[in-house]
Amino acid sequence: MSNPVAIVTGASRGIGRGIALKLAELGYDLIVNFVGNQSLAQDTAMTCKAIALSQDRQMRADIYQADISLAKDRQRMISFTQSQFGRLDLLVNNAGIAPDLRADILGASEESFDRMINVNLKGPYFLTQLAARFMVEQVTKPDFSGPRPKIITITSVSAYAASVMRGDYCVSKAGLAMLTPLFAARLAEFGINVYEIRPGIIATDMTSSVKEKYDLMIQQGLTPLPRWGTPEDVAKAVGAIVQDALPFSTGEVINVDGGFHLRRL
Repeated sequence: MSNPVAIVTGASRGIGRGIALKLAELGYDLIVNFVGNQSLAQDTAMTCKAIALSQDRQMRADIYQADISLAKDRQRMISFTQSQFGRLDLLVNNAGIAPDLRADILGASEESFDRMINVNLKGPYFLTQLAARFMVEQVTKPDFSGPRPKIITITSVSAYAASVMRGDYCVSKAGLAMLTPLFAARLAEFGINVYEIRPGIIATDMTSSVKEKYDLMIQQGLTPLPRWGTPEDVAKAVGAIVQDALPFSTGEVINVDGGFHLRRL
């Protein structure tokens, strides 16, 4: 049998890179999506291949440049997957951006809002639509056998935690959180399970500019588990899902946030 195939958006660095490395460890072929930094994407792909070789396996890890906010790019990436791999077993919606400038919601711009919505919400929504159609086509073939495809969306605690200096980001993630129950309900009849992973404060280049702020907040008890999260923490949750550790769960939210979501007295 051929390796299962996964698309990981925004896989050149940070959480997406961590997820790609975990999937390589678990035997997946990969489409490593990136937008701007080809050298980082190539490094991710090469590292994935090295992981496979260390396990005496062969794998494909193809980099693919696509801006998920653009309809033509989304379609190109799915068409590439269809023609080059012939199957899609996992979509990981990970790509996302933060505002260029944190701005009070009383003065924040429409331009920043539109950018957040297009990349963080509209892009994953319609990419998932295309991927889901392809997955349904796969599983309804008379000769289909093997594990059913899965869809995982990486959101953020900002889906529910208000941050008035980046309201556009929060709104985009709140909208994205609805993607999982919608597609879980629609795809359940085909055995395609859909999940949301909701990270908390994760150490990546996106959060490096606020490291001192969050160091202090964590020290003061922001999270019950008193440390930063890592891309590997998120990747381990993805690993549990793809290894069918949650076969009777769909539409589920998995918090990877050090307990941030807990309400404590």
